[in-house]
Amino acid sequence: MSRIGKNPVTIPSGVTVEVSGNVVTVKGKLGELSQDIDSINVKVEEDKVVLERPSEAKDHKAKHGLYRALINNMVQGVSEGFTKELELVGVGYRASNQGQKLDLALGFSHNIVLDIAPEVKIETISEKGKNPIVKLTSHDKQLVGQVAAKIRSFRKPEPYKGKGIKFVGEQLRRKAGKSA
Repeated sequence: MSRIGKNPVTIPSGVTVEVSGNVVTVKGKLGELSQDIDSINVKVEEDKVVLERPSEAKDHKAKHGLYRALINNMVQGVSEGFTKELELVGVGYRASNQGQKLDLALGFSHNIVLDIAPEVKIETISEKGKNPIVKLTSHDKQLVGQVAAKIRSFRKPEPYKGKGIKFVGEQLRRKAGKSA
């Protein structure tokens, strides 16, 4: 039995879960998410969502825990939301936003302007003497992670000085550099 798949997903107050055919729809105060479920049985019992697999086939075993985790992320997203924070480490690295446009100055000859999806709320924090921080918030965990990875890909942290865009709290592997 899948250890993750057999755990029921508890539904907090203010969140509704509907199963119609093979589509699970979760609605809450922060928004609405839906997910196609393939070959796994989903039941809503009072304040819990229970997933059962029809057989012990390898495909069913693999998807049992996956869909449970996806539904749990959807329930958590519409009730609490997800936040990712990126830190810009480097001299002259700046970030600003106008609405859903993120403007990054990362040491290139031009600024990078990125249109952010409307589901993701963006906030830039710039304090004197501290590295600029880009804060992404949304109810969709996958979308927040994808946008954060896209921003990070413009200037990944390098191992010698640690310059680049990193997640807040991320531990970087540092290298020694030249020895005299």
